[in-house]
Order: sequence, then structure tokens, then C-alpha cells
Amino acid sequence: MRDLILGTAGHIDHGKTALVKALTGIDCDRLPEEKRRGITIDIGFAQLSLGGFDLGVVDVPGHEKFVKNMLAGATGIDLALLVVAADDAVMPQTREHLAILNALGVERGVIALTKADLVDDTARELAILDVRELVRGSFLQDAPIIPTSAVAGTGVRELKAAIAAACEKLPPRPDAGWFRLAIDRSFVVQGHGTVVTGSATAGSVRVGDELDWHKGDGTSERVRVRGLNRHNQSTDELHRGQRAALNLAGVPHDAVQRGQELATPGILVPSKVLTVRLQNLTLPERPLKHRLPVRLHVGTADVPATLSLLDTNLVRPGEWVFAQLFLDESVTAVWGQPFVLRDSSAEHTLGGGQVLQPTGKKLRRRHVESLERVEQLATDEPLHRTTAAAWFAGFQGFEANDLVRMAALPCSEIEPTILKLLADDALVEMTLGLNRKHFLHRDRVRELGELILDVLRDLHAAHPLHTNHARPMVLARLDYVGNESLVQAVTDRMIGSKQIVGDSKRIARADFKPRLSVNQRKLKDKIVDDHRRGGCSPPDPASFANAAGGNAGALKEIFEVAVAEGHLVRIAADFFLHADEEAKARQVVADGLRTSEGLTLAEIRDLLGTTRKYAVPLCEYLDRAGVTRRQGDLRMLAGQTAE
Repeated sequence: MRDLILGTAGHIDHGKTALVKALTGIDCDRLPEEKRRGITIDIGFAQLSLGGFDLGVVDVPGHEKFVKNMLAGATGIDLALLVVAADDAVMPQTREHLAILNALGVERGVIALTKADLVDDTARELAILDVRELVRGSFLQDAPIIPTSAVAGTGVRELKAAIAAACEKLPPRPDAGWFRLAIDRSFVVQGHGTVVTGSATAGSVRVGDELDWHKGDGTSERVRVRGLNRHNQSTDELHRGQRAALNLAGVPHDAVQRGQELATPGILVPSKVLTVRLQNLTLPERPLKHRLPVRLHVGTADVPATLSLLDTNLVRPGEWVFAQLFLDESVTAVWGQPFVLRDSSAEHTLGGGQVLQPTGKKLRRRHVESLERVEQLATDEPLHRTTAAAWFAGFQGFEANDLVRMAALPCSEIEPTILKLLADDALVEMTLGLNRKHFLHRDRVRELGELILDVLRDLHAAHPLHTNHARPMVLARLDYVGNESLVQAVTDRMIGSKQIVGDSKRIARADFKPRLSVNQRKLKDKIVDDHRRGGCSPPDPASFANAAGGNAGALKEIFEVAVAEGHLVRIAADFFLHADEEAKARQVVADGLRTSEGLTLAEIRDLLGTTRKYAVPLCEYLDRAGVTRRQGDLRMLAGQTAE
């Protein structure tokens, strides 16, 4: 059996609920007020088995005051049953519901002409012509129109056959590899606790599985599925295309609301900013303006929002544009998810379209590059939209599973897509904290590299004698990037490509050379010459203060320049040897150790012709440099063992 969701649509009092009862034997009006008033107020549910198809039926209200409930019920439907009464023909909510179904991307459906027994042949034909005119250019343009009477049972068998035929034409949907359900109702079952219902729009779930419960306030909580029910029957597993009831362990009923979602952990992320592709669907026709207050309907959520048009100030009826929605409350969405906009008073449907960025950030209006990237994001080609999504991910980058949300990739397609983009040099892989792989658009890595170089340029300009700078100083100036591990990783990458020189502590631009004045250069030359003459008993750096004169404050930096240029070698904090003397000391000590079973500190002191003051730090330096190894009171060659 193939599972699908069938949703009704149509004007109030056109017989949707009666027709569903004639098809399924189930009365979808469950509320006392619905029974009393004789109208559908909230969504109702039924089951219909047709050959190889098992349909979960969602019956929606037709009254204009309850369109928001209709929108919640229309979430996740695979095909529509548009209901039009023969004695009324096309009415306002007939038009509005059809516009909503078009905006939600429904692809197949059937039209039922109800109350056909209440009119003569001429009125019936006029109603059919009216309906045909309405659906021209829509997904129902070629749909069959079946005259029916729920009271007499006329046309019910034919309607079932037409629905089955429409089901046959629906191509199978690929397995997304993750579960998702937008909650449309919740209640308490005595002895079991909270139960939530909705239409499963992706993947499958089993008893015992854990899901993310997205609460709509920007927070999420991990919950366990205690039990599953489908059409009042317990089951071990539910999957896409089924109406589902989930018993959740430890979830208080009063915390559950329509619009919240359940999903496989780590896939959905709440957001208050969406970037979208939008069409003006106003009935009656009117333009949509920049900064217009609206209500967003996405999934089963209904959220106040503000419309921001990215490349125009006005959208005329029928036109498509790129826009952003700034929401009063968080929602969860994925790339390509359909949505509907209504006015702030919830009286009229204004537009609809698809989500392009489910976790967006404010974009500059009329910014050419951003608009080009948004246009690339809107493509149906997975590689192109993945590349665009990576660019919009900015310096934060993304993890592999994020592509489910960012580009609507099935889980099975994530790895090959990433490998292809890595091979094309469109993405760069980074390993950041806890060995988690992140991926960034190559342009973002280059941009961050340029920022690091700019910071180093400014530091070099401010401190022209400093040969390098502490990494924390660079990080502090790039704290707005918001990802210290990424800055460190890109810095290491730049050291590898020789754009930067340094180590884990200090770095500099590879093209930077300390800039000394004439007097500073003369002082440096004096320092180098005096250290050459001093051998292994060099002068104290502080002894140059008088000779430095006005450059005394730069004395430390001048020593650093001499080290960077290779003239001096730092042995300890304030102990430098001329590079030639350091090499000679290595050789003298090594030669002495080759002809002995080890040398004491005093013996090394005498070999070098220096004093204990210098011999102690010099021996420790040779230990660190891997020339010698200390064993008790003796020093030996690093690879040598005492007898």
C-alpha cells in the first residue's frame, strides 16, 4: 500500500464534510460547536483505502474566518479534492482555497461538484463551466469534475475512481532519510499522557525513537516516542504520507501548540528570518508593498511578520520577487518549503512561494551580489543551490547534515554532493573543535584570509619593529567572525601556503620586513658586532641602553629584528649569542662529548671558555635543541647512553 494525504478545499456549506463521510463513513466534525452550528470550524480526519493506496483524509473548514485552520490542514497534502456546490458554483473561498493550494505546490487533484441533485442539467453545466474557468492555468486545469450527491450517494463510486487515478499519476517521492511532522493537534489520553497529531511529511519514526521537539519560541527539546497510532490502530512505525498520532514521554500537554514541529535530531533550526521567493496572489488584486505587515503560514505555524522586498518596492498581482520575512516568533523550515502570506488582519490571502533560506540573515536591499546568489539559491539544480547555500552560510560554514535544511538534499545525496564540490574547489573542508568537519565556500575562506592579512598589516604598521605578533592579538581583532577555531584553522592553512610565517603562538605576514631607521640600523649592527666579539660570554642587552640614546625604548624590538634576520640566536630571555658563535658552541660541545663518557657543567664551561652564568642557560638551550641530554650531573649527546 502506498500512503498519501488527501486534503479537501472549498467554500463553506459546499458539502466537504458530508462528501468525506460519503467516501469514508467517517464524520470529521468532532467538536460540539461544529455539531451545534452545522459548520466545520477546525480540521478533521478520516481514512480512505482505494486499491493500492491508503489515504489519510484531511477535511478543512470553508468559512473565511477559519482559513488559518484550512492552511494548517493543507500542510503536507499530496493531492486535493476541490469541492464546489452545483447550486452556488464558484464562491470567494473556492478561489482563495485554490490559490492557497497552488501556492503550497499541490500537483494533483480531483474536483467534486456536490449537491448535483439539487439543480437541473442547465444549472449543472453552467456550474461546471464556471469551475473550468476558475482552474484554467492551475494544477487542476485537466482534473476531472465529478457530479456528486452525498445524500443520494450519486457519483461517489466515480469520485473514488477519479481519486485513485490521480494517485496513480503522482510520482513516488524519494526517501528524505529523516522524519518530520508539523503538529496540528494535541490531547491527553488517560494513562498515556500527551498525544500529538499531524501529517508526516518526511521519513519514518519508530516507537522508542528520539525526536527534536521545536517549540516555536526558538528553543528545542529532545523527546522520546512512547507510542504510535495510525487511524486508531497502534503501530510500531509511521512514515511519510501518513496521518500520525505520537504519544510523547514526559511532554506536558499545555506546552504543546499547533505550529510546533517534531523532527529527526539535528536537522531543523528555528529562525526569525526567512529569505523567500514570493508571488503576489491577492484576491481581489492589489500590489504588495515593501515593509508590509503580514501573517506567515508555514507548516502548521501562523506567525506575524514583516515583508521586506529585496529588489523592488512593489509587487504587482502575478509577479514573482525575492524577499525576506522578519518574524515575531521563530519557525522551522527547509529549502523549497511552500508558504502562504495573509494580511495582518487575517482576512485575505496575499501571496505564496517557497523558502530559499530557512535560517536567513538580513540582506542589503538591491545588493547585486546578494541578489545573484539568491537567484542561484532558487534553482532546482542541487549543486548550484548547495554552492549558494554555502556562500550564505558565511564564516560559520556548515556541517554535512545541514544540507538537508539548507538545500533540501536527501540524506543519501549529501556525501556525493560534498565530494563533488570539494573536487571542483567550490568548498573547503575544515576540522574545527571536537574533530567536527565544517565546510565553507571557497570565497569565504579567501575573504577570511584577507581579513587576517589586513589585521597583520595594521599591526605591522603600528609596530614596525615587531617581527611577529601573538595570535590572541589577531583573534581579538577578528572576534566579530564569531568562530575562533575557524580563524585559527585558516591561519594554519595560510602558514602552510606560506602567506603567513609563524607557529602556534606568533605570526607575521610573509612579505613583512621590520623597518629600521638609519640610527636603529647602526645600533643593530653594533649589537651584532659586539655579540660576535663576545663569543659565549656576550654583553647584557641592557648594556646597550646608553648607546641606544633615543632608541632605548626600541631596544627589545631591535634585538628581535637581529634574531629574525638570523644574526643572533636567543638562548634565554635576555641571553643572545651571535649565530656563528651558537653554531661553534654546538660543535665544540658535540666534539667533546664524542670523546668522553659525558661532561659535567663545569667541563662544558671550560670547553666554551665562559662562566657558569652563561654555561647554565647555554646547556639548557642545547638540551632543548636536541644536541645534548642531561643524565644526573652529566651531559651526553642526545643519542648517547652512559656506561
